[in-house]
Amino acid sequence: MSSSTSKAPDSPVDPTVSSSSIGAPEASPCSESSPVSPWLAPSASGPLNACVRLPGSKSQSARFLYLAAVASGPSRLRGVLDSRDTRLLASALETLGAHFESEEEGAILVHPLDLHACLGEARVAIECGLAGTVMRFLPPLAALFHTPVRFDGDPAARRRPLAPLLDTLSHLGAQIEFEGEPGFLPFTVTGPLRAPADGVLRVDASASSQFLSAMLLLAPLLVAPLIVEAPGRVVSLPHVEMTCEALRRCGCVVEQINEDGSEPLSWRVLPGAPRPQELSVEPDLSNAGPFLAAAMICGGRVRVQDWPEHTKQAGDAWRQILADMGGLVEREGSDLLVTGPAGGRIRGIDIDMSQIGELAPTLAALAACASSPSSIREIAHLRGHETDRLAALAHELREAGCGVEELADGLEIIPAPLIPGLRRAYGDHRMATFAALIGLKAPGTSLDDIASTSKTIPGFARMWEELLGTSGEPS
Repeated sequence: MSSSTSKAPDSPVDPTVSSSSIGAPEASPCSESSPVSPWLAPSASGPLNACVRLPGSKSQSARFLYLAAVASGPSRLRGVLDSRDTRLLASALETLGAHFESEEEGAILVHPLDLHACLGEARVAIECGLAGTVMRFLPPLAALFHTPVRFDGDPAARRRPLAPLLDTLSHLGAQIEFEGEPGFLPFTVTGPLRAPADGVLRVDASASSQFLSAMLLLAPLLVAPLIVEAPGRVVSLPHVEMTCEALRRCGCVVEQINEDGSEPLSWRVLPGAPRPQELSVEPDLSNAGPFLAAAMICGGRVRVQDWPEHTKQAGDAWRQILADMGGLVEREGSDLLVTGPAGGRIRGIDIDMSQIGELAPTLAALAACASSPSSIREIAHLRGHETDRLAALAHELREAGCGVEELADGLEIIPAPLIPGLRRAYGDHRMATFAALIGLKAPGTSLDDIASTSKTIPGFARMWEELLGTSGEPS
Protein backbone atom coordinates (compact mmCIF):
# COMPACT_ATOMS: atom_id res chain seq x y z
CA MET A 1 0.00 0.00 0.00
CA SER A 2 1.30 3.45 -0.76
CA SER A 3 0.40 6.65 1.04
CA SER A 4 -1.01 10.05 0.30
CA THR A 5 -2.30 13.30 1.75
CA SER A 6 -5.24 15.40 0.64
CA LYS A 7 -6.76 18.78 1.31
CA ALA A 8 -10.20 17.23 1.54
CA PRO A 9 -10.32 15.41 4.88
CA ASP A 10 -13.96 14.47 4.45
CA SER A 11 -13.40 12.54 1.23
CA PRO A 12 -11.43 9.35 0.72
CA VAL A 13 -7.96 9.41 -0.77
CA ASP A 14 -7.12 6.88 -3.47
CA PRO A 15 -3.79 5.14 -2.83
CA THR A 16 -1.23 4.93 -5.58
CA VAL A 17 -0.47 1.30 -6.32
CA SER A 18 3.24 0.62 -6.59
CA SER A 19 4.33 -1.11 -9.78
CA SER A 20 7.46 -2.58 -8.21
CA SER A 21 7.68 -6.10 -6.89
CA ILE A 22 8.06 -6.66 -3.17
CA GLY A 23 10.55 -9.41 -3.92
CA ALA A 24 13.35 -7.23 -5.34
CA PRO A 25 15.38 -5.24 -2.80
CA GLU A 26 15.70 -1.58 -3.66
CA ALA A 27 18.90 0.39 -3.38
CA SER A 28 20.11 1.27 0.09
CA PRO A 29 19.36 4.76 1.33
CA CYS A 30 22.14 7.28 1.37
CA SER A 31 25.01 6.23 3.58
CA GLU A 32 27.05 8.50 5.80
CA SER A 33 29.68 8.77 3.08
CA SER A 34 27.32 9.44 0.16
CA PRO A 35 27.45 13.04 -1.13
CA VAL A 36 23.85 14.23 -1.28
CA SER A 37 22.16 17.61 -1.28
CA PRO A 38 20.46 18.43 2.03
CA TRP A 39 16.67 18.38 2.05
CA LEU A 40 15.14 21.71 3.11
CA ALA A 41 12.37 20.92 5.57
CA PRO A 42 9.19 22.78 4.52
CA SER A 43 7.12 24.84 6.91
CA ALA A 44 3.40 25.58 7.09
CA SER A 45 1.88 28.99 6.41
CA GLY A 46 -1.00 28.41 8.80
CA PRO A 47 -3.16 25.79 10.52
CA LEU A 48 -3.45 22.44 8.80
CA ASN A 49 -6.51 20.79 7.35
CA ALA A 50 -5.23 17.51 6.00
CA CYS A 51 -6.13 13.90 5.43
CA VAL A 52 -3.46 11.20 5.41
CA ARG A 53 -3.57 7.62 4.26
CA LEU A 54 -0.63 5.72 5.72
CA PRO A 55 1.30 2.83 4.22
CA GLY A 56 1.01 -0.58 5.84
CA SER A 57 2.55 -1.40 9.21
CA LYS A 58 6.18 -2.45 8.84
CA SER A 59 5.97 -4.66 11.92
CA GLN A 60 2.82 -6.43 10.82
CA SER A 61 4.07 -6.72 7.22
CA ALA A 62 7.23 -8.47 8.43
CA ARG A 63 5.31 -10.97 10.53
CA PHE A 64 2.82 -11.76 7.77
CA LEU A 65 5.58 -12.19 5.16
CA TYR A 66 7.46 -14.58 7.45
CA LEU A 67 4.42 -16.65 8.38
CA ALA A 68 3.22 -16.88 4.78
CA ALA A 69 6.71 -17.99 3.73
CA VAL A 70 6.69 -20.93 6.19
CA ALA A 71 2.98 -21.85 5.87
CA SER A 72 1.69 -25.21 4.70
CA GLY A 73 0.40 -23.74 1.43
CA PRO A 74 0.16 -20.49 -0.57
CA SER A 75 -1.14 -17.35 1.18
CA ARG A 76 -2.36 -14.00 -0.13
CA LEU A 77 -1.33 -10.75 1.57
CA ARG A 78 -2.81 -7.29 1.04
CA GLY A 79 -1.52 -3.91 2.13
CA VAL A 80 2.07 -5.05 2.71
CA LEU A 81 4.42 -2.11 3.13
CA ASP A 82 6.62 -1.69 0.06
CA SER A 83 9.81 -0.31 1.62
CA ARG A 84 13.49 -1.13 1.84
CA ASP A 85 13.04 -3.26 4.97
CA THR A 86 10.20 -5.37 3.59
CA ARG A 87 11.99 -5.83 0.26
CA LEU A 88 15.09 -7.05 2.05
CA LEU A 89 12.99 -9.45 4.13
CA ALA A 90 11.18 -10.80 1.07
CA SER A 91 14.48 -11.20 -0.79
CA ALA A 92 15.96 -13.09 2.19
CA LEU A 93 12.95 -15.39 2.36
CA GLU A 94 13.30 -16.05 -1.37
CA THR A 95 16.93 -16.98 -0.76
CA LEU A 96 15.60 -19.64 1.62
CA GLY A 97 13.13 -20.91 -0.98
CA ALA A 98 9.94 -18.82 -0.80
CA HIS A 99 8.48 -17.07 -3.84
CA PHE A 100 6.48 -13.83 -3.97
CA GLU A 101 4.15 -13.12 -6.88
CA SER A 102 2.63 -9.67 -7.38
CA GLU A 103 -1.09 -9.59 -8.20
CA GLU A 104 -3.62 -6.90 -9.05
CA GLU A 105 -4.40 -4.10 -6.61
CA GLY A 106 -1.17 -4.60 -4.69
CA ALA A 107 -1.88 -8.11 -3.41
CA ILE A 108 0.98 -10.60 -3.04
CA LEU A 109 0.65 -14.35 -3.51
CA VAL A 110 3.23 -16.10 -1.34
CA HIS A 111 4.45 -19.58 -2.25
CA PRO A 112 6.08 -21.01 0.88
CA LEU A 113 9.57 -22.41 1.22
CA ASP A 114 10.29 -26.08 1.93
CA LEU A 115 11.97 -26.53 5.31
CA HIS A 116 13.10 -29.99 4.26
CA ALA A 117 14.69 -28.93 0.99
CA CYS A 118 18.36 -28.38 0.29
CA LEU A 119 19.16 -24.74 -0.53
CA GLY A 120 21.15 -26.01 -3.49
CA GLU A 121 24.40 -24.17 -2.76
CA ALA A 122 27.40 -24.78 -0.55
CA ARG A 123 26.77 -21.45 1.17
CA VAL A 124 24.14 -18.71 0.74
CA ALA A 125 24.16 -15.05 1.75
CA ILE A 126 21.45 -12.81 3.16
CA GLU A 127 21.65 -9.03 2.99
CA CYS A 128 20.11 -7.41 6.09
CA GLY A 129 20.55 -3.75 5.18
CA LEU A 130 19.58 -2.01 8.39
CA ALA A 131 16.44 -4.13 8.93
CA GLY A 132 16.16 -5.55 12.44
CA THR A 133 13.49 -7.98 11.25
CA VAL A 134 15.92 -9.57 8.79
CA MET A 135 18.96 -9.77 11.08
CA ARG A 136 16.83 -11.06 14.01
CA PHE A 137 13.88 -13.01 12.59
CA LEU A 138 15.80 -14.98 9.97
CA PRO A 139 18.89 -16.48 11.69
CA PRO A 140 16.65 -18.93 13.65
CA LEU A 141 14.86 -19.88 10.42
CA ALA A 142 18.18 -20.28 8.58
CA ALA A 143 19.37 -22.56 11.38
CA LEU A 144 16.75 -25.13 10.37
CA PHE A 145 18.79 -25.82 7.22
CA HIS A 146 22.08 -27.68 6.94
CA THR A 147 23.44 -25.13 4.47
CA PRO A 148 25.58 -22.35 5.99
CA VAL A 149 23.81 -18.97 5.70
CA ARG A 150 25.87 -15.79 5.96
CA PHE A 151 24.28 -12.58 7.29
CA ASP A 152 25.65 -9.07 6.79
CA GLY A 153 24.24 -5.59 6.34
CA ASP A 154 24.90 -1.86 6.23
CA PRO A 155 27.87 -0.50 8.22
CA ALA A 156 25.48 0.75 10.93
CA ALA A 157 23.90 -2.73 11.13
CA ARG A 158 27.21 -4.11 12.36
CA ARG A 159 26.71 -2.09 15.55
CA ARG A 160 23.25 -3.48 16.34
CA PRO A 161 23.23 -6.05 19.19
CA LEU A 162 22.39 -9.65 18.35
CA ALA A 163 24.16 -11.66 21.05
CA PRO A 164 21.09 -12.72 23.11
CA LEU A 165 19.45 -14.25 20.05
CA LEU A 166 22.59 -15.92 18.73
CA ASP A 167 23.43 -17.28 22.20
CA THR A 168 20.00 -18.94 22.25
CA LEU A 169 20.63 -20.51 18.84
CA SER A 170 24.03 -21.78 19.99
CA HIS A 171 22.40 -23.44 22.98
CA LEU A 172 20.05 -25.19 20.55
CA GLY A 173 22.95 -26.65 18.57
CA ALA A 174 23.40 -24.11 15.77
CA GLN A 175 26.95 -23.22 14.77
CA ILE A 176 27.62 -19.47 14.69
CA GLU A 177 30.79 -18.31 12.98
CA PHE A 178 31.61 -14.63 13.57
CA GLU A 179 33.85 -12.68 11.23
CA GLY A 180 34.40 -9.85 13.69
CA GLU A 181 33.22 -9.09 17.21
CA PRO A 182 31.07 -11.92 18.65
CA GLY A 183 27.39 -11.02 18.83
CA PHE A 184 27.42 -8.72 15.80
CA LEU A 185 27.21 -8.90 12.02
CA PRO A 186 28.68 -10.38 9.89
CA PHE A 187 28.24 -14.02 10.89
CA THR A 188 27.32 -17.39 9.39
CA VAL A 189 24.65 -19.70 10.82
CA THR A 190 24.70 -23.44 10.19
CA GLY A 191 22.03 -25.85 11.43
CA PRO A 192 20.40 -28.06 12.28
CA LEU A 193 18.81 -27.09 15.56
CA ARG A 194 17.86 -29.54 18.27
CA ALA A 195 14.91 -29.11 20.63
CA PRO A 196 15.89 -28.07 24.17
CA ALA A 197 16.10 -31.04 26.52
CA ASP A 198 13.86 -29.45 29.12
CA GLY A 199 11.34 -28.18 26.56
CA VAL A 200 12.05 -24.55 27.48
CA LEU A 201 13.42 -22.10 24.93
CA ARG A 202 14.90 -19.09 26.76
CA VAL A 203 15.82 -15.74 25.24
CA ASP A 204 16.85 -12.43 26.81
CA ALA A 205 14.56 -9.70 25.40
CA SER A 206 15.72 -6.83 27.62
CA ALA A 207 17.52 -5.15 24.70
CA SER A 208 15.02 -5.91 21.94
CA SER A 209 11.60 -7.54 21.74
CA GLN A 210 12.63 -8.83 18.29
CA PHE A 211 14.76 -11.52 19.95
CA LEU A 212 11.66 -12.91 21.63
CA SER A 213 9.46 -12.53 18.54
CA ALA A 214 12.07 -14.40 16.49
CA MET A 215 11.91 -17.43 18.78
CA LEU A 216 8.12 -17.36 18.99
CA LEU A 217 7.97 -17.39 15.18
CA LEU A 218 10.39 -20.31 15.10
CA ALA A 219 8.71 -22.41 17.82
CA PRO A 220 5.78 -23.84 15.73
CA LEU A 221 8.29 -25.09 13.14
CA LEU A 222 10.04 -27.38 15.64
CA VAL A 223 8.93 -30.92 16.33
CA ALA A 224 7.88 -30.73 19.98
CA PRO A 225 5.78 -28.48 22.23
CA LEU A 226 7.87 -25.70 23.70
CA ILE A 227 7.77 -23.12 26.44
CA VAL A 228 9.26 -19.87 25.14
CA GLU A 229 10.49 -17.94 28.14
CA ALA A 230 11.90 -14.42 28.51
CA PRO A 231 13.78 -14.06 31.82
CA GLY A 232 13.77 -10.54 33.22
CA ARG A 233 12.47 -7.37 31.63
CA VAL A 234 10.91 -7.37 28.16
CA VAL A 235 10.92 -4.08 26.23
CA SER A 236 8.35 -3.15 23.58
CA LEU A 237 5.93 -5.86 24.68
CA PRO A 238 3.20 -4.73 22.21
CA HIS A 239 5.41 -6.06 19.40
CA VAL A 240 5.55 -9.46 21.09
CA GLU A 241 1.77 -9.41 21.46
CA MET A 242 1.52 -8.57 17.75
CA THR A 243 3.69 -11.60 16.98
CA CYS A 244 1.47 -13.88 19.05
CA GLU A 245 -1.67 -12.48 17.44
CA ALA A 246 -0.23 -13.03 13.96
CA LEU A 247 0.67 -16.63 14.83
CA ARG A 248 -2.84 -17.29 16.11
CA ARG A 249 -4.41 -15.77 12.99
CA CYS A 250 -2.45 -18.35 11.01
CA GLY A 251 -3.73 -21.24 13.11
CA CYS A 252 -0.73 -21.67 15.43
CA VAL A 253 -1.38 -22.51 19.08
CA VAL A 254 0.32 -19.92 21.30
CA GLU A 255 -0.84 -19.56 24.91
CA GLN A 256 0.61 -17.04 27.35
CA ILE A 257 1.22 -18.86 30.61
CA ASN A 258 1.40 -15.93 33.01
CA GLU A 259 -1.21 -13.48 31.79
CA ASP A 260 -0.96 -11.61 35.10
CA GLY A 261 2.38 -10.23 33.89
CA SER A 262 4.46 -12.02 36.49
CA GLU A 263 8.04 -12.86 35.53
CA PRO A 264 9.37 -14.63 33.68
CA LEU A 265 6.96 -14.00 30.84
CA SER A 266 6.42 -17.26 28.98
CA TRP A 267 4.29 -18.79 26.25
CA ARG A 268 3.37 -22.39 25.41
CA VAL A 269 3.67 -23.10 21.68
CA LEU A 270 2.56 -26.29 19.97
CA PRO A 271 4.23 -27.62 16.81
CA GLY A 272 2.49 -27.15 13.48
CA ALA A 273 3.20 -24.98 10.44
CA PRO A 274 1.05 -21.87 9.95
CA ARG A 275 -2.00 -22.43 7.78
CA PRO A 276 -2.43 -20.60 4.46
CA GLN A 277 -4.34 -17.36 4.94
CA GLU A 278 -5.61 -14.20 3.27
CA LEU A 279 -4.35 -11.38 5.46
CA SER A 280 -4.60 -7.58 5.29
CA VAL A 281 -1.99 -5.35 6.89
CA GLU A 282 -3.13 -2.43 9.06
CA PRO A 283 -1.88 1.13 8.46
CA ASP A 284 1.37 1.88 10.32
CA LEU A 285 0.28 3.77 13.42
CA SER A 286 3.82 4.54 14.59
CA ASN A 287 4.31 6.39 11.32
CA ALA A 288 1.12 8.34 11.99
CA GLY A 289 3.05 10.16 14.72
CA PRO A 290 4.85 12.81 12.66
CA PHE A 291 1.67 13.74 10.75
CA LEU A 292 -0.47 13.99 13.89
CA ALA A 293 2.32 15.87 15.68
CA ALA A 294 2.28 18.41 12.85
CA ALA A 295 -1.29 19.33 13.82
CA MET A 296 -0.13 19.81 17.41
CA ILE A 297 2.70 22.14 16.32
CA CYS A 298 1.05 24.03 13.45
CA GLY A 299 -2.53 24.06 14.71
CA GLY A 300 -5.52 22.94 12.71
CA ARG A 301 -6.31 19.28 12.29
CA VAL A 302 -5.01 16.13 10.64
CA ARG A 303 -7.14 13.11 9.86
CA VAL A 304 -5.61 9.63 9.53
CA GLN A 305 -7.77 7.24 7.55
CA ASP A 306 -8.67 3.70 8.63
CA TRP A 307 -7.34 3.78 12.18
CA PRO A 308 -8.01 0.27 13.59
CA GLU A 309 -10.55 0.11 16.39
CA HIS A 310 -8.59 -2.72 18.06
CA THR A 311 -4.89 -3.21 17.42
CA LYS A 312 -1.66 -4.44 19.02
CA GLN A 313 0.41 -1.70 17.38
CA ALA A 314 2.47 0.46 19.72
CA GLY A 315 1.44 3.51 17.67
CA ASP A 316 -2.10 3.30 19.02
CA ALA A 317 -0.63 5.01 22.10
CA TRP A 318 -0.63 8.29 20.13
CA ARG A 319 -4.30 8.72 20.98
CA GLN A 320 -3.58 9.03 24.71
CA ILE A 321 -0.22 10.78 24.39
CA LEU A 322 -1.52 13.60 22.20
CA ALA A 323 -4.57 14.09 24.42
CA ASP A 324 -2.27 14.32 27.46
CA MET A 325 -0.23 16.99 25.64
CA GLY A 326 -3.29 19.13 24.98
CA GLY A 327 -4.58 17.93 21.62
CA LEU A 328 -8.18 17.08 20.82
CA VAL A 329 -8.29 13.44 19.73
CA GLU A 330 -11.50 12.11 18.16
CA ARG A 331 -12.73 9.17 16.11
CA GLU A 332 -14.96 9.90 13.15
CA GLY A 333 -16.15 6.69 11.56
CA SER A 334 -13.04 4.63 10.88
CA ASP A 335 -10.75 7.67 10.95
CA LEU A 336 -8.77 9.37 13.72
CA LEU A 337 -8.72 13.18 13.91
CA VAL A 338 -6.26 15.23 15.94
CA THR A 339 -6.73 18.97 16.41
CA GLY A 340 -3.88 21.04 17.78
CA PRO A 341 -4.21 22.61 21.26
CA ALA A 342 -5.79 26.02 21.72
CA GLY A 343 -3.25 28.79 21.39
CA GLY A 344 -0.66 26.28 20.22
CA ARG A 345 0.29 25.51 23.83
CA ILE A 346 1.54 21.93 23.85
CA ARG A 347 1.83 20.55 27.37
CA GLY A 348 5.04 18.83 28.44
CA ILE A 349 4.78 15.19 29.50
CA ASP A 350 6.39 12.77 31.94
CA ILE A 351 6.20 9.30 30.39
CA ASP A 352 7.58 5.78 30.67
CA MET A 353 8.16 4.67 27.06
CA SER A 354 9.66 1.23 27.75
CA GLN A 355 6.89 -0.44 25.73
CA ILE A 356 6.55 2.19 23.00
CA GLY A 357 10.13 3.38 22.50
CA GLU A 358 9.80 3.68 18.72
CA LEU A 359 7.57 6.72 19.31
CA ALA A 360 10.27 8.55 21.28
CA PRO A 361 11.90 10.57 18.45
CA THR A 362 8.57 12.07 17.40
CA LEU A 363 7.64 12.72 21.02
CA ALA A 364 11.03 14.39 21.61
CA ALA A 365 10.31 16.81 18.76
CA LEU A 366 6.90 17.59 20.26
CA ALA A 367 8.48 18.10 23.67
CA ALA A 368 10.92 20.59 22.15
CA CYS A 369 7.90 22.62 20.97
CA ALA A 370 6.00 22.40 24.26
CA SER A 371 5.33 25.13 26.81
CA SER A 372 6.76 23.14 29.74
CA PRO A 373 9.52 20.55 30.29
CA SER A 374 9.15 16.86 29.49
CA SER A 375 10.72 13.66 30.79
CA ILE A 376 10.97 10.61 28.52
CA ARG A 377 12.01 7.56 30.57
CA GLU A 378 12.90 3.84 30.34
CA ILE A 379 14.22 3.83 26.77
CA ALA A 380 17.84 2.72 27.21
CA HIS A 381 17.16 0.03 24.59
CA LEU A 382 16.97 2.75 21.92
CA ARG A 383 20.76 2.91 22.04
CA GLY A 384 20.78 -0.33 20.04
CA HIS A 385 18.52 0.78 17.20
CA GLU A 386 19.56 2.09 13.76
CA THR A 387 21.75 4.50 15.72
CA ASP A 388 22.10 5.35 19.41
CA ARG A 389 18.84 7.28 19.34
CA LEU A 390 19.24 8.77 22.81
CA ALA A 391 22.63 10.26 22.02
CA ALA A 392 21.46 11.37 18.56
CA LEU A 393 18.31 13.04 19.92
CA ALA A 394 20.22 14.80 22.69
CA HIS A 395 22.79 16.14 20.24
CA GLU A 396 20.27 17.30 17.64
CA LEU A 397 18.04 18.94 20.24
CA ARG A 398 21.00 20.89 21.63
CA GLU A 399 22.07 21.92 18.13
CA ALA A 400 18.51 23.20 17.54
CA GLY A 401 18.71 25.38 20.67
CA CYS A 402 16.70 23.18 23.04
CA GLY A 403 17.70 22.40 26.61
CA VAL A 404 18.23 18.66 27.09
CA GLU A 405 19.84 16.31 29.56
CA GLU A 406 20.77 12.87 28.28
CA LEU A 407 20.22 10.25 30.97
CA ALA A 408 21.28 6.60 30.92
CA ASP A 409 17.72 5.60 30.01
CA GLY A 410 15.99 8.72 28.79
CA LEU A 411 15.88 12.44 28.09
CA GLU A 412 14.91 15.52 30.11
CA ILE A 413 13.80 18.16 27.60
CA ILE A 414 13.46 21.87 28.41
CA PRO A 415 11.84 23.80 25.54
CA ALA A 416 13.49 26.91 24.12
CA PRO A 417 13.15 28.88 20.89
CA LEU A 418 14.39 26.58 18.14
CA ILE A 419 16.96 27.66 15.58
CA PRO A 420 17.47 26.36 12.05
CA GLY A 421 20.50 24.37 10.97
CA LEU A 422 21.57 21.16 9.28
CA ARG A 423 20.12 18.20 11.17
CA ARG A 424 21.53 14.69 10.79
CA ALA A 425 19.48 11.53 10.25
CA TYR A 426 22.27 9.06 11.17
CA GLY A 427 20.75 6.73 8.57
CA ASP A 428 17.73 6.42 10.89
CA HIS A 429 14.22 6.92 9.49
CA ARG A 430 12.83 8.16 12.81
CA MET A 431 15.61 10.72 13.25
CA ALA A 432 14.74 12.00 9.78
CA THR A 433 11.06 12.52 10.63
CA PHE A 434 12.16 14.10 13.93
CA ALA A 435 14.08 16.68 11.90
CA ALA A 436 11.06 17.38 9.70
CA LEU A 437 9.05 18.25 12.83
CA ILE A 438 11.82 20.50 14.18
CA GLY A 439 11.67 22.33 10.85
CA LEU A 440 8.08 23.36 11.60
CA LYS A 441 9.29 25.50 14.50
CA ALA A 442 12.63 26.46 12.98
CA PRO A 443 12.10 27.45 9.32
CA GLY A 444 15.27 26.96 7.34
CA THR A 445 16.07 23.61 8.95
CA SER A 446 17.62 21.09 6.56
CA LEU A 447 18.34 17.37 6.75
CA ASP A 448 21.33 15.47 5.41
CA ASP A 449 19.54 12.22 4.46
CA ILE A 450 15.82 12.31 3.72
CA ALA A 451 16.26 9.02 1.79
CA SER A 452 16.57 7.18 5.13
CA THR A 453 12.78 7.48 5.49
CA SER A 454 12.45 4.83 2.76
CA LYS A 455 12.94 2.26 5.50
CA THR A 456 9.30 2.62 6.60
CA ILE A 457 7.64 5.55 4.76
CA PRO A 458 8.44 5.50 1.05
CA GLY A 459 7.67 8.91 -0.42
CA PHE A 460 7.78 10.67 2.96
CA ALA A 461 9.15 13.93 1.53
CA ARG A 462 6.26 14.15 -0.94
CA MET A 463 3.70 13.27 1.74
CA TRP A 464 5.15 15.90 4.09
CA GLU A 465 5.08 18.62 1.47
CA GLU A 466 1.49 17.74 0.58
CA LEU A 467 0.54 17.78 4.26
CA LEU A 468 1.94 21.25 4.79
CA GLY A 469 0.48 22.47 1.52
CA THR A 470 -2.97 22.05 3.09
CA SER A 471 -2.52 25.02 5.45
CA GLY A 472 -5.71 26.92 6.00
CA GLU A 473 -8.62 27.19 8.41
CA PRO A 474 -10.09 23.78 9.26
CA SER A 475 -13.51 23.15 7.79
